[in-house]
Amino acid sequence: MRIVICEFMSLDGVVQAPGGPEEDTEGGFAHGGWTHPFFDPEVVGGAWDGALGKADALLYGRRTWKAMAGAWPDRAGDPFADRMNAIRKYVVSATLAESELTWENTTLIAGGEAVARIRELRDTPGGDLLVMGSPTLARTLLSEGLADELVLIVMPVLLGGGKTIFPGDGAKHTLELVSATTSGAGVNVCAYRVAEKD
Repeated sequence: MRIVICEFMSLDGVVQAPGGPEEDTEGGFAHGGWTHPFFDPEVVGGAWDGALGKADALLYGRRTWKAMAGAWPDRAGDPFADRMNAIRKYVVSATLAESELTWENTTLIAGGEAVARIRELRDTPGGDLLVMGSPTLARTLLSEGLADELVLIVMPVLLGGGKTIFPGDGAKHTLELVSATTSGAGVNVCAYRVAEKD
């Protein structure tokens, strides 16, 4: 399986709380929902739909999984929502209990075993293992050389600080641009293939 990380991102690299004001206020982040003025169904929605269409499973960190599990089950009847609900899901957490996994087709990956278990998943046959949001997990995957592709949906806005997916380990990571599309609102959807760690 290829591991693909798909993120809404500001021009200054922030991925925190793209969906709504209460999504993630950690660190005093006050710009939740910052993607809404730039969303369009064709380019931005199409990027998400395309990424989900190639996925055999979703991979989340705890916080993003909880937000998604609280939102998608109630949206049955919409083709995208039905796919989100039916697809296999993995959540990495050191604190979630099996009894809390109420979103159908979810499997828990214990935090301490995450890198080894994700490496095993990546080595199994299948389509993409898609990471949506989950900045801490995405940063770990990039740092460990486990990400194969980045789909960055870059919005024309500066947020002045917040969570990012980029490792701060001083290592150089070379990427190859695979495709780029620009929306009428100035959103750039860029797909990058991740090269070997330099």
